[in-house]
Parts: sequence; structure tokens; C-alpha cells
Amino acid sequence: MKIIVFGATGNTGKRVLAQGITMGHEMTAFVRNSEKLYDQLGEHSAQHVKVIMDNMMDPISVGNALAHQDAAIIAAGHAGQGEEFVRIVDNIISQCESQPSFTGRVWIMGGAGLLDIPYTDLIGNNLPGFPPEYRNHNRNYERLQQTKLDWSIMCPGTMIESEELPDSVYLHVTTESLPIPIPETIKEYSEADIAGYLFSRFQELNVAYDDVANCMLNHIKLGGAFYRKRVGLAYQSEEKGDH
Repeated sequence: MKIIVFGATGNTGKRVLAQGITMGHEMTAFVRNSEKLYDQLGEHSAQHVKVIMDNMMDPISVGNALAHQDAAIIAAGHAGQGEEFVRIVDNIISQCESQPSFTGRVWIMGGAGLLDIPYTDLIGNNLPGFPPEYRNHNRNYERLQQTKLDWSIMCPGTMIESEELPDSVYLHVTTESLPIPIPETIKEYSEADIAGYLFSRFQELNVAYDDVANCMLNHIKLGGAFYRKRVGLAYQSEEKGDH
């Protein structure tokens, strides 16, 4: 497949790019700094990537870059950038909508606070004590809900470097709701208490950048299981339940 990665020099984007090359996809990197990209990729991998160095805020550049691509992965920016982050995502989504030869699927990055909390009608980002900048993910999610594109939003907790996991541990993937077991009694908590409870369990939501990248690339075809859904990831032990 032909896949374009926006923000291809970031921690997530560079792993998507490297894994995509290994999987045999035709990868395009849309970046601000091509030298940084080449340093990260190394000479061999760089030969297998089309590089576009331009401004992600420029509609014409983004629209042209999307031509004839099968999928776009938006790994650019972060919630702390505020309005700029929202504008980056909105511009790329808008160009995906208007580029007639973009045939495909879009992944964007969110966070675990965007996922439903089981037994409640709440999400973490709206709870007291959650950083207000996280609500920029809410705005990007609302933008996706307005489009007819085939999209998914990846919602990991804190992303970390890969580490060796015991054989009994597997990657548990959910759609729409948090990927860790939540007791039904949570519905009796106040919003402040729910927030405190989630903060106490945040470490369980740590997930490796490589696993995040791999999950997106393994679900890159149109009309898949994650069509227009939020996706959560967490590691679980076999003892805690079946896959």
C-alpha cells in the first residue's frame, strides 16, 4: 500500500515509517526537517522512502502530497500545542476529504483520556484534574465524526520505549472504551473520585511506541475492525482473562 506519514520524525511517526518499510509498503514521509529524517532512517532505509519537506499548515502542499495515497497516518503535533495542533489535524483531514485521488484511510493520534470509562457516560479528558490541553484531542475527535472518511483514532496512555515482556503478557486492544478492567462500582463514584481512581492506575496504560505503530499498520485497510472507532491498548497477563 501507499502510506503517507505526517510528522515522520517524531517518536511515533519514525516507528511507523520504519515498520512500514519492513512490511513492504510504499512509504512517504511529510516532514519539516529532511536532514533529521535521514539521520534517523539511515542510508539504506532512506532509499525506500519518498520525502516531502513542506508545511503541514499549507493546504495545497498537503493536498498534493495526499494524491494517490492509500492511507494517511497523522503523527504530527501534540495536545500541548493547543490551537496549532487542532489546525494541523483539521487541515490534513480537510485535504483528505477534498483530494479526489486519495482513496483511503486515516489514523490520527489521541490519548487514553478520550476513551469511554466503563459503567459511566464519561471520558477522562472531561474529568476534574485532567490537563485542559487534553481536550484538544476531543476537538480532533469531533472533527473526525463530521467526516465521511474511513478513520480511526489511536488512544494510548503514556508511550514508552520497547522492553522485553514475559511470555504471559499480551497486548489487549479495545474499541471505544478503556483497555483495563474497571469495577462496576465506579458508577457510584463522584467525578473527582473517578479521576483519582484513574490517575492511580495510569501506569497500567503505558504502551510501547512500537506496538502503537504496529497496531495502526496492521489495521490500515479500508473497512476494517476499527472503522470510525477509538482504539485503546494495554498489556495484560494471561491470568487476568482470555484474549
